[in-house]
Amino acid sequence: MTADAAETADNPPRRRGALAFLRDVIVIILIAALVSFVVKTFVVRSFYIPSGSMERTLLINDRILVDELTPRWAGYERGDVVVFEDPGGWLPPAPQRPAQPPLVAATDWVLTFVGLSTSDAQNHLVKRVIGLPGDHIVCCNALGQITVNGSPIDELSYLNLPQGDTAASNSDFDVTVPANSIWVMGDNRDRSQDSRAHQELPGGGFVPLDDVVGRAFLTTWPLDRFGLIDTHDEVFRAVPEPR
Repeated sequence: MTADAAETADNPPRRRGALAFLRDVIVIILIAALVSFVVKTFVVRSFYIPSGSMERTLLINDRILVDELTPRWAGYERGDVVVFEDPGGWLPPAPQRPAQPPLVAATDWVLTFVGLSTSDAQNHLVKRVIGLPGDHIVCCNALGQITVNGSPIDELSYLNLPQGDTAASNSDFDVTVPANSIWVMGDNRDRSQDSRAHQELPGGGFVPLDDVVGRAFLTTWPLDRFGLIDTHDEVFRAVPEPR
């Protein structure tokens, strides 16, 4: 056999090897994308913070991870910081975004699909759970504290209030949380359009549990703020269950 014939005989195996390698790479990428999608949909999801309504706990442009799995069987607790979809009328209409180049739009779609992009964060809100289904929440007592089921809660450990101000809210309310809903408030009370500001809407300011994405548990960015998000459960420890 001549050298040319030997080279020709070697080409098909080499070509088959390259095609097999390319196939394996594509399969690995597809499996990774599928796993990332499942993780994003059912386990954990990333969001960024677009406003100062949760300062000092969360700052503008913080990146957070949201636990979607645990609350499915354990439920939520007072003090949890939760991310939820707009229940209807809480957010102003989103401004029209300029059309992206097809390649950029496709890349953003893929990254959102696998949970690496947070392009839909503007359609969600993040607040702290103050009341669970059945809770009777009143603001405020003589000390400026909110009471839950008759028990006052001291929120000064996490509230971002003006110097010298100790009132937990600048507006009064007296509500009972309906079934399958929660009452939420921002830690930066004077800059938070939360349940208090939407009582005139059909939902009464309550957030349906079906709209809750999950519980925020970790700040991932910037790195100097990396750490667990405090639920301050000690604030609500003395709150009795609703009657």
